[in-house]
Amino acid sequence: MKKLILILVFLICSRSAKAQDYKTHTVKKGETIESIAKQYLVTAFDLYALNPDAKKSFGENKILIIPTSRVKNDPIPETKKEPVGFKTHKVRRKETLYSISKKYSVEIEDIKKYNTSLYSENLRKGDRIQIPKFKTTVHKVSLNNTVKKYKVLPKEGKWRVAYKFGITVPDLEALNPDLSEVLQPGQEINVPNIDNTEEKAVEEQFQYYTILKSEGYMALNRKLGVTQEQLEKLNPELKDGGLKLGMVLKVPADAKTVSVVADLKNTDLSKKLVNLKQKKIALMLPYRLNRLDVDSVKATKKAMKKDAILSVSLDFHAGALMAIDSAKQLGVSTYLKVFDTQNNARQITKILDDNDFSDYDAVIGPLLSKNLDIVASELKKNNIPVLSPLTMPMQLYENVFQTVPSDDLLEKTIMNFVKSDSLPKHIVVIADSKHKAVSDRLLGQFPSAKQLFSRKDKEGEEAYFIYQNDLANAFKPGKNIVFLETDNEGFASNVISVVNGMAIKNIEIILMTTNKNKAFEGREISNYHLSNLKFHYPSPNRTTDIATSNNSFVRAYRRQYNVSPNKYAVRGFDLTLDLLLRLASKDDLFEASIDTLETEYVENKFRYTKKLFGGYYNEAVYVVKYDDLTIVEAK
Repeated sequence: MKKLILILVFLICSRSAKAQDYKTHTVKKGETIESIAKQYLVTAFDLYALNPDAKKSFGENKILIIPTSRVKNDPIPETKKEPVGFKTHKVRRKETLYSISKKYSVEIEDIKKYNTSLYSENLRKGDRIQIPKFKTTVHKVSLNNTVKKYKVLPKEGKWRVAYKFGITVPDLEALNPDLSEVLQPGQEINVPNIDNTEEKAVEEQFQYYTILKSEGYMALNRKLGVTQEQLEKLNPELKDGGLKLGMVLKVPADAKTVSVVADLKNTDLSKKLVNLKQKKIALMLPYRLNRLDVDSVKATKKAMKKDAILSVSLDFHAGALMAIDSAKQLGVSTYLKVFDTQNNARQITKILDDNDFSDYDAVIGPLLSKNLDIVASELKKNNIPVLSPLTMPMQLYENVFQTVPSDDLLEKTIMNFVKSDSLPKHIVVIADSKHKAVSDRLLGQFPSAKQLFSRKDKEGEEAYFIYQNDLANAFKPGKNIVFLETDNEGFASNVISVVNGMAIKNIEIILMTTNKNKAFEGREISNYHLSNLKFHYPSPNRTTDIATSNNSFVRAYRRQYNVSPNKYAVRGFDLTLDLLLRLASKDDLFEASIDTLETEYVENKFRYTKKLFGGYYNEAVYVVKYDDLTIVEAK
């Protein structure tokens, strides 16, 4: 009887489906609601609406009713390549798969496909390989009316369109392979062919957030300050399908859609190594060896002392080599190829043209932002990670890793540090007119603070000084915090001297800044005053006392080079070791860079967060302070 009822129900559904222009799909092994929805370019919500029992009962051989569009869609041209013959090529000296592919205008993967030994063996001089010749034909294919054309409206970006049609951003990109990062009003793109009444409106009273790789409800709660229950209430589809990469969520208007700098327990990746295949890394630095007379040791040493860029490059390189050796001792081998960019855009373009980077695990550098931008832009088509070692990238492409925390993040970190102390405190903000904006931001975070600016001269020009009387009644018994915001050494010296003289027995004064620049390091600045005022500031790195350090890297560096490492050598070691261990802990760097993973080495720590539509940036920041004439991490 049950079987008879099921057959009748199926027949009724089948007739109904035919009458309403629906089709059916028999679930195959391994398929999910999401994969079937993607196959027919509809949403999971559409499938559940027609197959409500699928929420409780779903499996192999289950028959689903699939909606099809009533709106016709123009056929899309599809190019097909068919092999029609082969040419034998004898490999010459210095030839690579990349250069051969360029010579014959074929893809590297096509060469490997017809020379399968190249999947496991390297190309060698004298090898004879088969180069396929293709006939290209263009067919008009139909998408079975599951997609339609949509004209982008003003102010619409990828996430708005994806949300509107109930798909993820990656789904939208899959429908439009050549879609640029920025959509233009009036641009025609492919979207799921859903009924107009099913399109979701973007409500301005809410904010919207796009799910990043490996983000779960706990990570969202930490980042946005919203619970799973709140998200499911605003996004009912989460109850059935859960979170997915690229999904656009409606979130409360007061959600924190910026990253939150929080304390995390550091992870020792050396104990989590699972991917021990050889890592292929490129190091691009501006050695500018073409300018050196390598036959003259004296001239070379002189050039190294005078050329700051060369000096930084060599120090960073030395640290990177030490990191590669350390990783090798842990079982991680590395193929490193070093390129001299010569700090020249033409040379960088030549490097990119002459070499195949498609199988590299990562590229470190170039050093300067404008040159890194050239490399990142070219390598993003193969999704090769590019790490900016010492500077801020000009553009944070999807494949770029900004390893140095931004000034904005440093500022937020010191503000949060002060807020985390619940004890009573009085705050004074002193700045010159150039730094009024940051002074106002500090006042916004600490409304009861006293705000003070440098005095003017008779002509109304900035005089860069204050009087002790300007701070009359500003300090009270107990803890007092002074933020000093300037890049003028004379003003910094004046304020530090005045404030230091006002720190008496029952008045504790702590000096801070959101940006510790050269003004705080000049000859006129007294380190004794800074130490007495327990000077605090945010920093990308923790300063190690190299002279007394017993760190294994420092010891090994001294043994090898007979000198102590400087901050650039330490940076080269920390960044390279972190890169290699992350690559060995997951399948690739992207998967190993979730924002709940923080690592720490000699002087640097790394916790990457992905920008909404862009690459990754390091949000791990130290707060350090002067203590008895030494710089230590503030707790």
